[in-house]
Amino acid sequence: MEEFNPNLLKDLYKPVDSISKRENGQVTIIGGSSLFHGAPLLSLKVASRIVGMVYFSSPEKSVGEVANKLKSKLFSFIWVPWEEIGEYIKKSDSVLIGPGFMRYRSEKDGESNPNDSSFTETEQITKNLLTKYKDKKWVIDAGSLQLLKKQWIPKNAILTPNTKEYKMLFGDKKVSDAAKENNCVIVYKTAKAVVCSPQKCIEIGNGNKGLIKGGTGDTQAGLTVALLAKNDPFLAASVATYVIKKTADKLFEARGTFYNADDLADSIPEVFNSLL
Repeated sequence: MEEFNPNLLKDLYKPVDSISKRENGQVTIIGGSSLFHGAPLLSLKVASRIVGMVYFSSPEKSVGEVANKLKSKLFSFIWVPWEEIGEYIKKSDSVLIGPGFMRYRSEKDGESNPNDSSFTETEQITKNLLTKYKDKKWVIDAGSLQLLKKQWIPKNAILTPNTKEYKMLFGDKKVSDAAKENNCVIVYKTAKAVVCSPQKCIEIGNGNKGLIKGGTGDTQAGLTVALLAKNDPFLAASVATYVIKKTADKLFEARGTFYNADDLADSIPEVFNSLL
């Protein structure tokens, strides 16, 4: 399997001089729960520095309260009432679903409870949105990924599983085979990440153990959906993975593994710019 070629960054969409934010991409981020408020906000922080506009919504009211408070410090997003989410999906170039969604109320075990309202809500939202807006460009992450059924996967969607999530959905199948069979792009997040489309696969081996912290996957998902707005899914997924790992390497030079997802999100613009 070939390694990621940094020259691919030259193929990325270049922002245009325009009075319209729409021309430089619009994304919608959907996620958050009563337990996980911060996850979608990490995605939002990164995406808002890449595209023209970010819309953010959650079925959990308390997440909206947090988002409104955050607006005093971070102005670069629009909070969308949950009942209006469909209209914003339609107008977006790409959509991220799942960061901060809960798979089960109790996080102490790995068994989902079908009678748990948090389980059924995440499952139902994921199914309804993916199947209703199947022609949109999707990134599926975290809670939605954990409850995903293969028949709901939209064509060319980007899936970002860790080892546990991958086995839950695809078992022991090779990543290349899973991507072909489900007509999607899979970012298999291991120490040496594997990114596969139905046509090809690459490995991305930089990065360090500092990435094994809560929220780094949400940060990567935010960068991925931002790049997906104006780029091919395989290119967006590959570049996002590479940039995240290069940013982690830069932080490691200064701090070792003593950095977190906020540090990662804050450092991405500078590192990304240097790579370009």
